Amino acid sequence: MKFNKWTLGLAAVGVVGLASAARADEAKMSMVQTALSSTTLSGYVDTAAIWRPGTDSGPLNTAGNIPAYAFAKNDGFFLNAVDLVLDKPEDENPWASGYHVELMFGPDAVGGAFGGPAASTNLREAYVRLRTPIGNGIDWQIGVFGNIIGYESTSDILDPNYTRSYAWTIEPTTHTGILGTYKVNNALTVQAGVADSSNVGAASPAPVNGTAVYESQKAYLGMITLTAPDSWGWAKGGTLSLAVENAVDSSVAPGTGTKTSWYAGVTIPTPNAALKFGGSFDLLNLNNSGTGNPSDDSVWVVALYSTYRFSDKVSLNLRGEYVDNQGTSAASSPFVANPAYAGHKAEEITATIQYNIWANVMSRVEFRWDHVDANAFGYSSTGGPMKKSDFMLAFNIAYMF
Repeated sequence: MKFNKWTLGLAAVGVVGLASAARADEAKMSMVQTALSSTTLSGYVDTAAIWRPGTDSGPLNTAGNIPAYAFAKNDGFFLNAVDLVLDKPEDENPWASGYHVELMFGPDAVGGAFGGPAASTNLREAYVRLRTPIGNGIDWQIGVFGNIIGYESTSDILDPNYTRSYAWTIEPTTHTGILGTYKVNNALTVQAGVADSSNVGAASPAPVNGTAVYESQKAYLGMITLTAPDSWGWAKGGTLSLAVENAVDSSVAPGTGTKTSWYAGVTIPTPNAALKFGGSFDLLNLNNSGTGNPSDDSVWVVALYSTYRFSDKVSLNLRGEYVDNQGTSAASSPFVANPAYAGHKAEEITATIQYNIWANVMSRVEFRWDHVDANAFGYSSTGGPMKKSDFMLAFNIAYMF
């Protein structure tokens, strides 16, 4: 046993005994080892190669020659993100506690606000877990946590497709606040929370502890999830989720606008265990008519998903979306990466084949078609050809640990 100089000095004058100091140090080490033994380390390294036919015929149109979904990229090789997670889940104790810390690095990092290349922080999530024995038990998350709405995750390795959906692009991504989850029974789960308002939305990055100009303005979020019981046979495990989040619109003058995200999502098993379906509806209302816009803006997205698993290693994932963007100006459009989307409609179809060849490695090949009812895509900023459709072929390789 090695003692520090302060302990040895106290022992020399008889204040403490070395035996008692040794027992104290052993107790401390035992507590540390017990805490660490239940903590897990996980993460991933996510890479990709992308080819968009026709985009290399001339200079890139910096006004937005590619689709306006989050993290869309031109041709090339890419490091998407590196993710590290320390996690200590709650146990069965009525007063259980734990924590979750997730660090995300790279151009696709989703930080303390809407991410993108200008993510304001590499801290994806960091919250304390607490349980209070009220009824069936309320589980709390206090700190920085991800949004509760949406069919897709902020980590693309957890999604059925590599590229992001338009629905994910308009959803809030991160909150700083408190969230409570209560499982009423096996069929009904309720979530509710309050958070700092400037962390909501896709307008611009905000610091982790950022608040609105008027500090009394907060974000409010709630969600209910219904789960089909075992008695439903092949449909057991199917879910229906309904959620809403309301916050200040940080893209307009302080105190002049709010934004509300409405969400409905469903997962549907089938009699064939290899085939599953899903769907979502997202509506983003921007209540900002006081800023000079002729009307409040909104955008809604309908998405359909399907997965067919041929084997434990091979699966086919399909996604189709319809976007109705009623924004009347580029400044008010949620798809600020491409002003041509303002006031227009868009569709996309994505097909992804996932084939896991190597251990701990997810490998995917993805084809995507995007269409806008305006000449949104092109390669020249000086009057060159523009087009309504965009095609993409991507190879995605991620190592998970």
